[in-house]
Amino acid sequence: MELDNIEKLLEKYFEADTTVAEEKLLQTYFSKDEIPENLQQYVPLFNFMDGAKEEQFSKKVVLEQETKGSGNSLYKWMSIAAAVLLMFGVYLGKTYYDEKEIEQQQALYAYNETKKALDMLSQNMERGTEKMGYLNEFVVAKQKIYNKN
Repeated sequence: MELDNIEKLLEKYFEADTTVAEEKLLQTYFSKDEIPENLQQYVPLFNFMDGAKEEQFSKKVVLEQETKGSGNSLYKWMSIAAAVLLMFGVYLGKTYYDEKEIEQQQALYAYNETKKALDMLSQNMERGTEKMGYLNEFVVAKQKIYNKN
């Protein structure tokens, strides 16, 4: 019965479904001297875990401390300068865009006014040529009168 229970726990262990208590039960079982032949392959796995718990890290870990001074300050000032330049660029770009838009509006207004003036000139010129047609008839009639005499 115990062997069936251990085999079920091993299946759960390899599916990552065991609890901490069940894993301790497996470690205790595999630390015994008498283990069936079909489970001998798992002994190094659980004995390794016992050995791994005993290991300790003995080297010193040196943490670098942040030095306050020129490097950090320089980075801060460069960030501020970049932000100021970015805002200045956006402002100048907006101003340039607004000036170009105003210039285009003024050019469009001047074009429309010129077009109106030329249309009016064209209409007056047309009326003038009609009047010239009447004058031409007067000149022709005058020449007929003078030529008969």
